Amino acid sequence: MIEKKSVRPAEAAALLGVCRDTVYVLMRSGRLRSVKLGRARLIPVAAIEELLSATEEFAA
Repeated sequence: MIEKKSVRPAEAAALLGVCRDTVYVLMRSGRLRSVKLGRARLIPVAAIEELLSATEEFAA
């Protein structure tokens, strides 16, 4: 089975437990990396992991 390398904003929202609008706010602020491929906005799974790690470090 192929592991996903990137997800769409709605999928990222589900993984993070936030709404889709929050994902777009995070992307605009630069806290969540994303790439544009054609008309699609994709978020690397690694970027989600980086955001979570940074949040954990900030909270500690």
